[in-house]
Amino acid sequence: MNALDLRELHTMEDLDTVSRLYAEIWGTDTDSPPVSADVMRALSHAGNYVAGAYEDGRLVGASLAFYGDPIGTTLHSHITGTAMGRGIGHALKLHQREWALARGIKRITWTYDPLIRRNAYFNLVKLGARPQEYLQAFYGAMDDAINGGDESDRVLTAWDLTAPPGPYTFDLPADVAHGVRNVDSRPVIGPTDAAAILIDLPDDIEALRRTDPGAARDWRLAVRHTLAGLLADGARVAGFHDRRSYLLHRTAA
Repeated sequence: MNALDLRELHTMEDLDTVSRLYAEIWGTDTDSPPVSADVMRALSHAGNYVAGAYEDGRLVGASLAFYGDPIGTTLHSHITGTAMGRGIGHALKLHQREWALARGIKRITWTYDPLIRRNAYFNLVKLGARPQEYLQAFYGAMDDAINGGDESDRVLTAWDLTAPPGPYTFDLPADVAHGVRNVDSRPVIGPTDAAAILIDLPDDIEALRRTDPGAARDWRLAVRHTLAGLLADGARVAGFHDRRSYLLHRTAA
């Protein structure tokens, strides 16, 4: 990959290009992108983070974040879209991290679909962020090419900027239980009363939504039941094992 040019964006011309990139990535019409250029213009003008990644003068990724609660300590990263598999998303996140630290921000939050393995690996292993809360049907019905046909469950994830960025690895406990196990591409729910619990994910939930909506629905419900329940009970996500499983630790009573 050629060297990336990472920079903040302010002009309507640049933000129109971002809105078209988002529409392409999310598979929407160009007149109904996930975020419009005028909204990004307002957020940028108000001092929030809107940045793009350029390769040979062509936009290949963009990210939008705004100040969150608690004010003065948190940035909420709403949307990041990039060409896949070339390190662009990681470069944008590190750029966002430096932008936040320069303004005294110590924490970045965002939401992501907990069923998408590559996003879980990126967030937990490469960055060191940690899921904090399970949000059921957070965005309501969505009909874009990525989310269509499924409920918009998300996990709210926090990235501690005072810690060094990843990668983060760990040793798997010997007595770990399998709260959800992937058996022949189907979820099988198991015990969650151990001190350490694994929650498997499907190999490719986005493809499964197209080829077997019933199986995709089973995965959504199984992970919702176990992950949401454990987080609500005070368990914490310690990492992501073997690129396919959340590892959770129960806190001592």
